[in-house]
Amino acid sequence: MTYKINALGKLIFGVALATAGLAAQAAPEGKVKIGFMLPYTGTYAALGNAITNGFKQYVAENGGKLAGREIEYYTVDDESDPAKATENANKLVKRDKVDVLVGTVHSGVALAMAKVARENKTLLIVPNAGADEITGPLCAANVFRSSFSAWQPAYAMGQVVAQKGMKKVVTVTWKYSFGLQSVEGFKEAFEKSGGKVVKDMTLPFPNVEFQPFLTEIAALKPDAVFVFFAGAGAAKFVKDYTAAGLKNSIPLYGPGFLTDGNLDAMGEAGKGVQTTLHYADGLDNKKDAAFRLGYVKAYKMQPDVYAVQGYDAAQLYQAGLSAAAGDAAKQDVVIKGMEAARIDSPRGAFTLSRAHNPVQDIYLREVQGGQNKVLSTAVKALADPARGCKI
Repeated sequence: MTYKINALGKLIFGVALATAGLAAQAAPEGKVKIGFMLPYTGTYAALGNAITNGFKQYVAENGGKLAGREIEYYTVDDESDPAKATENANKLVKRDKVDVLVGTVHSGVALAMAKVARENKTLLIVPNAGADEITGPLCAANVFRSSFSAWQPAYAMGQVVAQKGMKKVVTVTWKYSFGLQSVEGFKEAFEKSGGKVVKDMTLPFPNVEFQPFLTEIAALKPDAVFVFFAGAGAAKFVKDYTAAGLKNSIPLYGPGFLTDGNLDAMGEAGKGVQTTLHYADGLDNKKDAAFRLGYVKAYKMQPDVYAVQGYDAAQLYQAGLSAAAGDAAKQDVVIKGMEAARIDSPRGAFTLSRAHNPVQDIYLREVQGGQNKVLSTAVKALADPARGCKI
């Protein structure tokens, strides 16, 4: 009898140990390592800081944790330099052994990051760079985007311009990947609807000598002009276009990067310019109101689309971590959780396509009173075609 009791005691003790082991697995210890590879100096520094602020705001709203796990941040300034991208990404992946890479703004840098992520089977969330390839031929199970593809806002504007009854359009952009992809997205929608692009004009990046192009536009007399420019170049183009007397007779359109962050520099010249993007001022949803309030309180400035994309990168990772009960090492489960997520974003709720790109509303905005005010939803739940993606 004594032997049986001892055996039973051992059995109970063994079950208790096994249960404790399962509990330990269910609640892994240590911090989840987040690797930010973003521009913190140079032309795109403000964008890198906004993305970082947005990500950290969501974590702060959740008590400094994601899926119950404390967070540790590792940061590398990518300097928007593709030549340094592989080395910088490897610092975070191989030296710091981060659980997830978050970056970046510059598409050339992001393409190199995606290559490192694929080779090392590290999770990557792209919170801005819109190169179509990332969710196209270079897509991968462990690569996600919380922003947009170059195609999305440009395609939406192609539909808008066609619906306005425009028949002949001229396009102008810098001759580099993102600009050319934007023009192609616009042309696809516009020409499908019966319009015709009568002239594609390009100039080397970052050249801002626009006068010869403005002279030719005046001579061609198109119904409208579609452009992709961003930053200081965008502000100068809008000011030069207005100064040439073209804006009142030939409407100017573009994706939202034409005016986002540039309204002060454009001044009165920007008034009335219409753009398409997945975020806008004046959206009527509670999530955006709460997000803006929290951002202003934390950072003493208004958020922009880049802050939203950082915020949603954190939301997306939280969805994956929660599916894995906080265990970042269970990458397959984390990925499935992210794929199935419905993100309650300040931009409006979105899901992910099979290529891991947001399926999202694209808004038509107009520059009014120093804001990119929403006029309407140009296209509901627009999914990037993900051409060439094999996952």
